[in-house]
Amino acid sequence: MSTLAADNALILQQAADWLAAGKPVVLATVIGTWGSAPRPVGSLMAIAGDGAMAGSVSGGCIEGAVALQAEKVMQEGEPRLLSFGISNDMAWEVGLACGGKLEIYLEPVT
Repeated sequence: MSTLAADNALILQQAADWLAAGKPVVLATVIGTWGSAPRPVGSLMAIAGDGAMAGSVSGGCIEGAVALQAEKVMQEGEPRLLSFGISNDMAWEVGLACGGKLEIYLEPVT
């Protein structure tokens, strides 16, 4: 089993545990990357209604923004597509080592 698959299995198990405990859960999935991206397509992050998180979609760069959008998905019950990106030139200007873009799909889990 690949590392990504093993990591995702653990994240999905955590999401299932949260659901079994009666907590709402949103699953965030990296569905596209362009340029430099810290996590590959297929990476998962689960967000529980109490703010707990498991997994990563960006290595820490945008998890907070994803968690905020996950709250809206929990409230509305509708999935969302998120896009994040910065040009390589801009990345160096602001002190970030990686540029690139990524798309993340958020969906409520029931």
